[in-house]
Amino acid sequence: MNLAHYCLANAAPDPEKTALEVVGADGKVLEEWTFGQLNNTVLSIASGLRATGLQSGDRILLRIGHSSDFPLLFFGAIAGGFVPVPTSAQLTASEVSSILTDSAAGLVLHDGVTIVPVDAGVPLLGPDGIEDLKKFAPGEFVQTGDDDPAFLIYTSGTSGQPKGVLHAHRAAAARKPMYQGWYGITPADRLLHAGAFNWTYTLGVGLMDPWANGATSIVYDGPRDPDVWPRIIEASKATLFAAVPSLYRRLLKYGNVVPASFPSLRHGLTAGEALPAGLYQEWKDRTGRELFEALGMSEISTYLSSGPNVAVRPGSPGKPQKGRKVAILSEKGDTAVLAQGNETGLLAVHREEPGLMLGYWNRPEETRDAFRGDWFLTGDRAQEDDDGYIWYQGRADDLMNSFGYRVAPEEVERALSAHPDVQEIAVTEVSVRSGVSLITAFVVPHDLDTFDINELAGFATRSLAEYKRPKDYRIVDRLPRTASGKVRRKALGSRNA
Repeated sequence: MNLAHYCLANAAPDPEKTALEVVGADGKVLEEWTFGQLNNTVLSIASGLRATGLQSGDRILLRIGHSSDFPLLFFGAIAGGFVPVPTSAQLTASEVSSILTDSAAGLVLHDGVTIVPVDAGVPLLGPDGIEDLKKFAPGEFVQTGDDDPAFLIYTSGTSGQPKGVLHAHRAAAARKPMYQGWYGITPADRLLHAGAFNWTYTLGVGLMDPWANGATSIVYDGPRDPDVWPRIIEASKATLFAAVPSLYRRLLKYGNVVPASFPSLRHGLTAGEALPAGLYQEWKDRTGRELFEALGMSEISTYLSSGPNVAVRPGSPGKPQKGRKVAILSEKGDTAVLAQGNETGLLAVHREEPGLMLGYWNRPEETRDAFRGDWFLTGDRAQEDDDGYIWYQGRADDLMNSFGYRVAPEEVERALSAHPDVQEIAVTEVSVRSGVSLITAFVVPHDLDTFDINELAGFATRSLAEYKRPKDYRIVDRLPRTASGKVRRKALGSRNA
């Protein structure tokens, strides 16, 4: 089982059928790739990467912006038996350097624009080198085992230090429960994903799953004006549309959306953030279509959802997909599984779930601690009602959610506390209205009279990826702490400071 081979050959698609369309602001197709072209280019890249002298299992850091080169290189590396490390184009040089060091990648592929470490210490292959890779004669997919490493993604850890999540080749086939449990996808579908190529949500939902079902993937490349999406959905003739809830909110706020809009669309898909019941109802009222939510995480992808066969209950992400082994464990620290009802516990997934990660990269203790017996703890608190619907009750830790990315407050605090004018700082999510929260920094300055919030915000721009930066800054004279001295972030989030 090679993940790239599964995605490109599972549905035995017609080689002449369109696999990928990249569209612009007017809906015009900028790039079109058939399954045959995609397959051949991926295998050419695999051959080219093998010619560099890399060994099977070596990591390859991808520093590619919003370009079709991203999926080509991602799947090409996997086809060749290597382990791509996809990264956000928003990361700063220091953030990239940290990932490069931790992953011990043996090669960096970059587009000449996206930031790369100044002193990488490993070979850098830029635009000309990438074009050369595509010119190699296509070979064969490297034979790999189900449990062999396939790709490595970095996510915020509860310690504030990004950690690698290592997935196996079996991860793509393990996504099968989503096909009908969430999408209701068929080979005739055209799935438009609003995310960038380098986001794992796009790689999975926007590319892996459509291709594994012989469907067409559509990705937008153009200005991100809030009113653009109704036009793109309609012009691209998308039958499925995937985005985070915050984008649906903007779409409804700034777009002229009525039931006659985008006639080809069957329904919407959303994940990455909790879908507020009010937003769901507004979408359904104004479009006359369903919006199906899913809950997942980097370590397993989605495992709960509503869908064509699971009726939506506004406020709940749905039920465990068919075949998933999901439970809610007691918060007392034992392995007791709570019965259906109103008791809140910790949402957990059984270690036998084939979509579950192999582990945290080079962190055996954290991998071990993530399990309670045979159950992987997701960090989410939840309840299960008598009909099997799961109701999200927040995080058991302090991780924040920013446009679908999970962000550790410690990472933001560590970066901003390096500013010389900051005495103390704490970061948490603050609710500004129903369903909308902002990452907010509470700052104790050394000198209130000379402190400049704008200077600190500029410092954040140089130190953190955009999605990690606070959207609001509040000056306080002290931080609330427990008796042992630990900052009480939840108390900050409830203050009107």
